[in-house]
Amino acid sequence: MLHEAPLGKSTVYIENYSPDLLYPILRSLARDKTGIDHSSLPFDGIDIWNGFELSWLNPKGKPEIALIEFYFPCKSPKIVESKSLKLYLNSFNQSLFESIDAVAKTIEKDLLEATEGPVLVKLHSLHTNTDTKIVKFDGICLDNLDIEVNCYMVNPDFLKTTHPEKHVEESLYSDLLKSNCLATGQPDWGSLLIRYKGAKIDREGLLKYIISFRQHSGFAEHCVEQIFCDILSRCNPTHLTVYARYTKRGGLDINPFRSNFESPPANLRHVRQ
Repeated sequence: MLHEAPLGKSTVYIENYSPDLLYPILRSLARDKTGIDHSSLPFDGIDIWNGFELSWLNPKGKPEIALIEFYFPCKSPKIVESKSLKLYLNSFNQSLFESIDAVAKTIEKDLLEATEGPVLVKLHSLHTNTDTKIVKFDGICLDNLDIEVNCYMVNPDFLKTTHPEKHVEESLYSDLLKSNCLATGQPDWGSLLIRYKGAKIDREGLLKYIISFRQHSGFAEHCVEQIFCDILSRCNPTHLTVYARYTKRGGLDINPFRSNFESPPANLRHVRQ
């Protein structure tokens, strides 16, 4: 199925509205490979996508532009392959729409049909989006730990707890998350937050585990789900959140959030976004 996707292939850019450009992929394909039961997920959450390359023509033929946010529930049966979404948005370039609301409703309808689940789409004028804050994750950064690393393929054996009888509540993060796109091999760079309650997780082992994704090939959403399930299985926290903010590629950034106890946060940009 994936070999038919646009990613990694030469591209013809279509500039007239073409919803057929959207290429959906079953979430269960990646989940099945790592033993995640799609019918009984151990987490809830969303995928937050931000788009920075959207333009269309108003009824007088004048170009309009906007920033766009997408919110895809993790329980939807399908995701949209990222390059296909880029090409789909590009197809608005020479298409006439009555208003910014009409554009938003059109995109929402098309994505609902493609993913077979609810999708929230928000469009923002550049003139009303001038106070955007740049933030970083709250918590303890792992990246200054002086560790020796020699494993760059996913290895959950690094995950362990210290003092199992002592339960803690803490937020840990790293800016060293890197994996490779499953279809193209291009690097995906991200920052990763892990918030949990339970036996204290060994921080050096956790950082080594995060770094072990460095040569792994997988979609951003599934990398986050794999991290969630590995930590849940190996460290057995009672409460767990895993949240990644990835850098932009092709005018889009992807930000998967998975948790078994808290709601998704506000969509705030990080310094690399």
